[in-house]
Amino acid sequence: MFTTPITRRSVLAGAVVTGFSAALTACSGGSVTLPGASSASSTANDAVFKNAPIADASLILSGSTMDTIKKRGKLVVATALDAPLVSQQDPANPQNVNGFDADLAKLLAIYILGKPTVEWVPSASESREALLSNGTVDVVFSTYTITTKRAEQIAFAGPYFMSGLAVAVKSDNTTIKGIDDLGGKNVIVQTGTPSVAEVPQKQPTAKLTPFATTPEGVQALTQGRGDAYVQDYVLLASQSSSNKDIKVVGAPFTSEPYGIGLKHGDAAFKTFVNTWLTTIEKQGLWGQVWKNSLGSVGDTPMPTAPSIGSVPGS
Repeated sequence: MFTTPITRRSVLAGAVVTGFSAALTACSGGSVTLPGASSASSTANDAVFKNAPIADASLILSGSTMDTIKKRGKLVVATALDAPLVSQQDPANPQNVNGFDADLAKLLAIYILGKPTVEWVPSASESREALLSNGTVDVVFSTYTITTKRAEQIAFAGPYFMSGLAVAVKSDNTTIKGIDDLGGKNVIVQTGTPSVAEVPQKQPTAKLTPFATTPEGVQALTQGRGDAYVQDYVLLASQSSSNKDIKVVGAPFTSEPYGIGLKHGDAAFKTFVNTWLTTIEKQGLWGQVWKNSLGSVGDTPMPTAPSIGSVPGS
């Protein structure tokens, strides 16, 4: 498992350039509906969806959120829609949304409905709590960091993933394997992010070279103005998916727990979602989804799924 103290995560949406805006314009009401089995993401996950578990009828309690979703015939999910490897809308087919979070959401839809029918609602970090509280969405899958403050407004299932600060290097670098190799190195960091404080704690002899934005940091790395770039793991993985000149090495050296956002006070649905999460982890489907998305870039080893309820707020 990726472990160590919890840190604040940088916002993905501000750093990743995509064709999301143009694609979203074509979507009525700001949401995208995936009709049944046609919502399957990349072909790499076809086998995952085919083998996905379906909840026993006894778990769909009468009058529960699960019952409402099943009768409605679709799972309504809030996500970013513009995060490569996490929840990326296909510009050529706006109804397709692929990535780690998106494909986990499809697995949850299968668990409830028997098919991956999902309606996607685009969300920003400042709107997620409202979307849950007012019942616009059933769940939030959006690299949603669990905090005790947020848990006062909404509930979290999970955690389902531990992100954190990680190390990126040029693709041809074979000497730096992670944070342990950054002593005495010129390390690129982003101003205002946890890396500014965390790198000196781990490697006091490292020389920091700060840049204001993630694209500037990536450019500096590819131009050789630093030996490594330290930033959020998921953000670096997304960047490396579209830039073959860089790669992520090693596991995150801090921990940031991601949870599935749920409406506050719905204990039955939280238990249900946690049961589903435990099931797909035991069956190896969680690991396959990671391998086909975040695990498809860089040299990061397969993580162990974090224990359910293992962090404050979960």
